[in-house]
Amino acid sequence: MASDKLIIYQLLPRLFGNINTTNHTWGTLADNGSGTFADINDAALESIKTLGATHVWYTGVPEHATMTDYSDQGITPDDPAVVKGRAGSPYAIKDYYDVVPDFAQSVSNRMAEFEALVQRTHAHGLKVIIDIVPNHVARQYGSDAKPAGVVDLGEDDDVRQAFSTKNNFYYLPGTTFVAPFIPGSVDANPPLSNSATPIREVPAKVTGSGSINEAPHIDDWYETIKLNYGYNVFDGSLHIGSESTSDRPDTWYKLLDIMLFWAGKGVDGFRCDMAHLVPVAFWQWVTGKVRATYPAHIFIAEIYDPGLYRPFIFEGGFDYLYDKVGLYDSLRRLVEGHGSCYDLTRVWQQESGDFSEHMLRFLETHDEQRIASSFFATDPTRAIPAMVVTATLHTGPYLLYFGQEVGVKAEDAEGFSGHDGRTTIFDYWGLTDWQGYVNKHAYDGAGLTVEQHALRAFYEKLGTFVNGSEAIRLGAFYDLQWANQYTAGYNQHRVYSYLRYTAEQKLLIVCNFDQSNGLSATLSIPEDALALMHLLPETNLELTDQLLTNETTSGSGNQGFSISMPPTSVRIFALNQI
Repeated sequence: MASDKLIIYQLLPRLFGNINTTNHTWGTLADNGSGTFADINDAALESIKTLGATHVWYTGVPEHATMTDYSDQGITPDDPAVVKGRAGSPYAIKDYYDVVPDFAQSVSNRMAEFEALVQRTHAHGLKVIIDIVPNHVARQYGSDAKPAGVVDLGEDDDVRQAFSTKNNFYYLPGTTFVAPFIPGSVDANPPLSNSATPIREVPAKVTGSGSINEAPHIDDWYETIKLNYGYNVFDGSLHIGSESTSDRPDTWYKLLDIMLFWAGKGVDGFRCDMAHLVPVAFWQWVTGKVRATYPAHIFIAEIYDPGLYRPFIFEGGFDYLYDKVGLYDSLRRLVEGHGSCYDLTRVWQQESGDFSEHMLRFLETHDEQRIASSFFATDPTRAIPAMVVTATLHTGPYLLYFGQEVGVKAEDAEGFSGHDGRTTIFDYWGLTDWQGYVNKHAYDGAGLTVEQHALRAFYEKLGTFVNGSEAIRLGAFYDLQWANQYTAGYNQHRVYSYLRYTAEQKLLIVCNFDQSNGLSATLSIPEDALALMHLLPETNLELTDQLLTNETTSGSGNQGFSISMPPTSVRIFALNQI
C-alpha cells in the first residue's frame, strides 16, 4: 500500500472551467453554463502543477441524476422530485459506466473526451483520481452505456424480499416511495421535462442514508437508494459468504466490475465516498482484486469514525483516510480564534506510530465551508499557519480544493445550495472570484487582485517546498509543546512548534495562530530531541526560514533560540551547524 507525500488537487469540472457570469439563481445549463473536460487544458494542468500537485481528483465524473434533459442523446431523463439542484448531485450516480454529459463539448463523444483528459493529465506528470460512491446510487439508477453482458444494479433483484445477498438494494414490501416536498419558490420544484418519467418506486427501497421509511425526510439522502453488501439493515446481521464457496453478495461483484472498468480507462485511484458505511470485509476483498490487475492503484476513504481507522487501513486495504474529525476540526477551531494547540498534540499522539502517514489532511473540500467565507475565517490569510501544519505535520498527503489558493469566498445563494459558505455542487454556476484566475482558459491569474496573487504565491511556495524537502516527505516528527510549556512569551494555546528531520535535513516549524499577538520567545529544543538529530546541546546552530522570509536566528540547545514572529504567521527554519 502507498504511503507517499502526495499533493492532491480536487476540482469539479462543472465549476472549474466555467467562465459564464450570468448566475441566475436556480439557473439552467443554458442560463449559467458549465465547465467541460476540454476546459481543463494544458495551461490548467501546468498551473495545477505549480502548486506542487501530484494527483488531480476530478470530482463527479460518473454520470449522475440531473434536471437537464438529454433524452435526444439516448440518456433517460430523471424526475426532478429526486434530483438535488438543477445540475444534480455528483453523489447520486445514475450510470456507473458513463460520464456526465454536461462536461462534454460533444455529448455523443463524452467518454472519449474524458479519456483525452486522462491522457492529457498523465502527459503533464499528474495522476488521476475519480469518485466511487459505493454506499448508494441515484433513485432512478439505470445504465444506458453499460458494456455488453453487464447486468445492471437491481436488474435481477427479487423485490419481494426485504433483504437477500442476491439483491443489490433493500426493499420495503407493500409500500410506495413518497418523495419529500422541497419548500421554496416555484423554481425549486420545476416541472417534469416532456420526456421524463415520474418516479414510481414500488416497493419503496431503503434510502441511501439508511432511512427505512418509504417517505424519507427532506434532510435524508432522499434522492438515493442504499446498496446492499450483505449487511442486513433490518436486524444488524452480516452475511458476506466466502471466496471458497463463491457466495459473496452480488453487489460485491458488480462494484468490482465498475472499479475495473474505470481503472481500465487509466484512472489511477478512487476517492471512496462515505466508505465507512460499507463493510470493511468488502474493502479487503475488492482492493485486493483491483490491485491484482493494477498494483499501484490507490484507495482513499471518506471516513469519520476514528474507531475504524486501523481496520480500514490494515484490513480494508485503504492507502489514505480523511483526517476530518482529528486534524481538520482542531485546526478550524484555531483559525476561528478558539480551541488550543494542545489539540494538535493530541491528534499526533493518537495518530502517530502505525498510521499517521495514511491520513489525508485538508482545510477545504467540496463538503466543507470555504476558508474565505463569512462562515469560517473570512480572511484566508488567517489559515496560513493551519495550512502549513496540514502540509508538514507528517509524511502523509494533503489536499487542496480548487479556488482555495485564491481565496474563493462562496458567498452566493446559487439555488439548491443556499448561502452556506460552500461552493455548490448541485447548481450551474460561475465562480466570479475564481474566473479571474481562469482568464478565458489561459489560467494565468490575469484577473486576480493583489491579495489573491499573494495568497496563490504562498500555496505555490508551500507545495514547492514540500516536494523538495526530504524532512517533510520522509522525516521523523518531534512535538516541542511540552518543552516550551513554561517558556516566557510562548502561548502554548496559540503557538505550535515541532521538528521534522532526517540525517540530511533538520527543520524547526513554528506556527503562530494568534491573530492579535506576535511571538517573542526563546524557544527550547530539549537534549533528547537534539540527540535524535545527532546534535550536541552545545552545538551552535543557524536557523534560516525556508518558506516566506529568509529570516535568520541562531542559538544552541543550551542557550535556546530567539524567535520573533508577527500574529498569524509561520516560520520553517532549517537548522545548520555553524
